[in-house]
Amino acid sequence: MSARIDMTNKMEVLNERLFSVDRDTLFRAFADTELLSLWWGPDGFTNRIGKFDFRPGGTWQITMTASNGTDFHNISTFREITVPERIVFEHHEPIHVYTMEIDFTEQVGGTQLNWRMLFDATEENLELKKFIAAANEQNFDRLENLLLQISQDQ
Repeated sequence: MSARIDMTNKMEVLNERLFSVDRDTLFRAFADTELLSLWWGPDGFTNRIGKFDFRPGGTWQITMTASNGTDFHNISTFREITVPERIVFEHHEPIHVYTMEIDFTEQVGGTQLNWRMLFDATEENLELKKFIAAANEQNFDRLENLLLQISQDQ
């Protein structure tokens, strides 16, 4: 079952990167809360995962703490999980309501990660689009550094 989104009045933010690890390892970096908490979010953030019910309909609660100590409590609902290929969740709070589609595709040399965010095309969201795309790249950098560290530890 695949989630289909009505694209009427939607704004898309798409980030893609090839990671030099197998698909199972890349998927586990999201599905394992200990790993996820180490890389999620842009530079300068730390994370505490309060709830992670990793199944369709399950709730994900994460508190992201900025370098200045400000906490951002986030709540999402998983809509689709196909191990190790795809994760779809809906981010509800605190701001920036969006749907996230994450696809893990095996490629020569690793796994392609496609990270697609769909927002309502409001004026506020349209202004944030460039910032969000850049923050996603920081997320990918943090993930890549974690994967490198894991491979060196093995």
